[in-house]
Amino acid sequence: MSRKITRRGALKLAAASTALPLVHIQTAGAAGRLTCALWDHWVPAGNDAMRKVVAKWAAKNHVDVHIDFLTAIGNKIDLTMGAEALAGEGHDIFAFDQWTVHQWHEKLTPVDDVMESLLKLNGPVIEGIEYLSKINGHWMAVPVGPGSAPLPPCARISMLKKFAGLDVTKLYPAHEVKEGEGASWTYDEHLRVAEACFKNGYPFGLGTGTTTDSVQTWGAIFGAFGGDLIDAKGNVTVDSDGVRAALEYARKLTRFLSRDSVSYDDASNNRALISGKAAMIWNPPSAWAVAKRDAPQVAADCWTFPNPVGPKGRLVPHRPYFYGVWKFAKNPSAAKELMHYLMERPQAEYLTTAVVGYDIPPFKSFANFPVWAEVEPPKGTVYNYPVRPWHDARYYITGMSGPAEIAVQMWNRGTIPTMVAKMMAGGTPEQSIAWAKNELDGFLH
Repeated sequence: MSRKITRRGALKLAAASTALPLVHIQTAGAAGRLTCALWDHWVPAGNDAMRKVVAKWAAKNHVDVHIDFLTAIGNKIDLTMGAEALAGEGHDIFAFDQWTVHQWHEKLTPVDDVMESLLKLNGPVIEGIEYLSKINGHWMAVPVGPGSAPLPPCARISMLKKFAGLDVTKLYPAHEVKEGEGASWTYDEHLRVAEACFKNGYPFGLGTGTTTDSVQTWGAIFGAFGGDLIDAKGNVTVDSDGVRAALEYARKLTRFLSRDSVSYDDASNNRALISGKAAMIWNPPSAWAVAKRDAPQVAADCWTFPNPVGPKGRLVPHRPYFYGVWKFAKNPSAAKELMHYLMERPQAEYLTTAVVGYDIPPFKSFANFPVWAEVEPPKGTVYNYPVRPWHDARYYITGMSGPAEIAVQMWNRGTIPTMVAKMMAGGTPEQSIAWAKNELDGFLH
């Protein structure tokens, strides 16, 4: 997430960002110029696909478009975002993830007109989207597919079958099923399978540090147990039965995780799966895609399926992306037109297909893209990656039970996974709750 920076630092970063190499889409007789700062996709084909889609729009509309693909590594995209916001100059369109729309919404141009049109065209958005981008009744950014990814389980088929007697390809087949099938995949079953795999030397690769993946994973687990730390009015609710149940589950599950899970970064679980050391991770298909390239025997043994169901439902942790238009944008009309074009169904499907289904577009009607059924090996491996109506699941944003200005602090500080790490270190639920209560009180005062 973005860090606090001084105005002087912001000006330096803004100046540095202008020196970044540009992807230049030149169109003959260009009538106007548009600059875009987009997320540098983990799947290499993603950037090339975006170039092609934008180039087609640029040629048709006679706009000279420049694109910077900014990496999330080292917070480069967030630092550039903050620099431009504070300096009041930079790109026209900028890619925002999760909480950064709220962080910089006062610097953004409302896009109600774009969203009104897209909602009429595509239908409603998935859960969590309005919470993150609709502020004070106004859409402040357009939800997009590129970069938007949930974290469901991705497991080794053979390991779960051999060690725990669970065939996930039958539990969650690559086709529509009757509503309610797969209901046996509960958190108790998740724990049983984790223990069986651990005892055979292949633990689940779930992090317990304060990185993005850990925050999302444990946030969804706490949510599924009713373990909300804050309510909609901003009241601290950490001292509750739901939080105690989540902590007790964490105490049991962490016994079957790698001892180094506290030091996991967001690539550690990927490496654990690709190297063949983990029986399961919670992650988008990026790990599977790399395994397909570097360890095809591992990729051919992977299956992605929904998260377990808890007392409060089946919650799938999700991290959406958005495109926003700065107030200081030089070509806001062209920016809005391009964002609308990118989220029309043909373009959205092309971009999603190019990244082998990694991206989850924001509109519910897009869940029927054929890419998830077609990707292999094995055939259907990511069919259940998107939330399907018959799974009785919903996308979940860690902290969304409370006001966004508090939830973002929980996210930045890694409050929930830190509570888990304390349990892993031998602490009690009471100690973990007391620590979290002090943290949350600090956020509020």
